[in-house]
Amino acid sequence: MAANGSINSNKKQLIVSALCKHLSLDPKKIVCDAEESDLKTLYSNILKASGKDSSSALCDEVMKWIEFAESFIADSKACFDVLSKFNEELTPKAVLLGNGLRPSEADVVVFSTVHSSVIGLPKAHQEKLPHVVRWMDYIQSIEDFKELFENVSVEKARFEPPRKEGKGATQEKKESIETETVGKDKKKKATGDKDATQEMKKSSETEASEKDKELSVSLLNIQVGLIRKAWKHPSADSLLVEEIDIGEAKVRQVVSGLAKYCNPDELTNRRVVLITNVKPGKLRDVMSEGLVLCASNEDHTVVEPLLPPGGAKPGERVSFSGIDGKPEDVLNPKKKQLEKITPHLFTDEKGVATFKGIPFMTSAGPCTSSILKASIK
Repeated sequence: MAANGSINSNKKQLIVSALCKHLSLDPKKIVCDAEESDLKTLYSNILKASGKDSSSALCDEVMKWIEFAESFIADSKACFDVLSKFNEELTPKAVLLGNGLRPSEADVVVFSTVHSSVIGLPKAHQEKLPHVVRWMDYIQSIEDFKELFENVSVEKARFEPPRKEGKGATQEKKESIETETVGKDKKKKATGDKDATQEMKKSSETEASEKDKELSVSLLNIQVGLIRKAWKHPSADSLLVEEIDIGEAKVRQVVSGLAKYCNPDELTNRRVVLITNVKPGKLRDVMSEGLVLCASNEDHTVVEPLLPPGGAKPGERVSFSGIDGKPEDVLNPKKKQLEKITPHLFTDEKGVATFKGIPFMTSAGPCTSSILKASIK
């Protein structure tokens, strides 16, 4: 993927330190050998120290990305060309290997390799690499690399709240319309048809208002949660069961169809966004008291729970600028409220979760996903 290059000892030591941090190992002994050994040998030594199987197919895939790291050139022109190809490869992916959300050793190696080059690019060039920047932002939010790497700055989308007309302006407009209508009626000397038209218009506006109310996201009680524990459903391979803290005395038990996309360890201690006023019910004999909201690409090959920002507290309600209203105590399945609202939930081109383009906001900022322009359910 890249032109020939060679990785220097400082970069190797940085990669080794990141891998050790990722695998919860003490890097001191391994870092001492960094100058003498090539990166593949160092990786094999790290795997042995961690007790992982170095003969697995996943390790072979990691080795391919190590080759990418070893051939990566930091020169700006060559670097940008390689990063552009890498950006294309990341388009459908949350992480480099696997179908889940947990970064692999390959993600750690490549992140460590390209970090300084991406940080050093002009802003205009960074904007041409949205998937690289999105991926790096995700890795740095999951891995504890603060002591090793400068934080990659990601510009979040700014949203202006919809402007509401004041009551005075609305009243003036209404009076103006009525005056104009009266004037036209007098000129035509035929008020019957006009009155009938106005009644039809008012009826139509009332119906539209009721429809908007029925579709309002304010009907949903969407809250920030923290998964305390997750495990496989005892009788359904596609389901996981989670215990989620939403700031109440007791955790909520929720059943989610996430088993294909992530394992229980990846979800433990992860923040999520969930609807807490769905009607409780059993899924394959296990009680579920909520719905974890997830982003999905078009063909549903990549699915991940929405991610609230780090400062968001369990239990706080997600808000939508310009949309007020009290959530239903419990959604009525017969009214199909959820089915009517979810088609309007999606992530934008920067991964911000939205309802009709209005972001899911918490006290610490918007909720996001690494999947851009995704549907949310």
